[in-house]
Amino acid sequence: MTDVLWLGGPPGAGKSTVAERLARRYGLRRYHADTRTWAHRDRALAAGVPAAERFERLSPADRWAAPVDELYAMALHHERGPMVADDVRALPPAPLTIAEGTVITPRLVDALPGRAALWLLPTPELLEERLAERELAPGPLALYRRLAEVVETEVRASGAPFLRIDGATDTVRAVEDRWARHLAAGPHAAGREERRALLREANEAVVAQYDGFFARPWAPDGRDTAEADFSCACGDTACTDRVRRRIAAVDPAEPSHRDTQAGWEAAAGALRAETETGEGT
Repeated sequence: MTDVLWLGGPPGAGKSTVAERLARRYGLRRYHADTRTWAHRDRALAAGVPAAERFERLSPADRWAAPVDELYAMALHHERGPMVADDVRALPPAPLTIAEGTVITPRLVDALPGRAALWLLPTPELLEERLAERELAPGPLALYRRLAEVVETEVRASGAPFLRIDGATDTVRAVEDRWARHLAAGPHAAGREERRALLREANEAVVAQYDGFFARPWAPDGRDTAEADFSCACGDTACTDRVRRRIAAVDPAEPSHRDTQAGWEAAAGALRAETETGEGT
């Protein structure tokens, strides 16, 4: 089993930011459960999970108009747990992995070995503030509120360790302090090139997430113009930049804060030409 730090919490808790910052700072692998959503849904369909089948049958408009109980069922909150476990088991044993996502539950972590686990629980006021910033439609908003209720109830009932997030403290620093011993112990990436490879791996997972969405029969056309934020892949441990890229760019998985979109695509095109002609070997 891969050595893992588990980070859970509801949507809007700040899990992704914390995991990304710590992974970059310490040279760790990051497993982001959201990027596996569509792969997990495909597995649930293959297994004949009724809620997964209903999700795919409904149009997006009908789906989001469903009652919140049905939205929660179709989210596969607990069904995805064993799939997350399979994903993490398949990761290389080094470097240390930070696995984060709303679907990471105390039930999942209790059944698996791991270095440590922590849940981020925002105050109700902060949660509402962050959800408002996302300008969600009524359906997703109702689902995210339900997920927040479920996560807090499960964490408190299990006695799992958590941090109450109120927006007044530095969450990254608070988690870093809580995990200081584990973060120091590693194992860590060996040098800049290995750190860059880990960042590319995380960015490639984002591309796969979008590809999984656009492959659905009900998905709109739009992959050619869709954009996402990627981690800067410069490999500097102090860099926290995110770079906006088109999913269909030559290589959106290796952005740099030093590049413009046009400049990066031109450089990538030149590199590809060199490779094809043998000039770059």
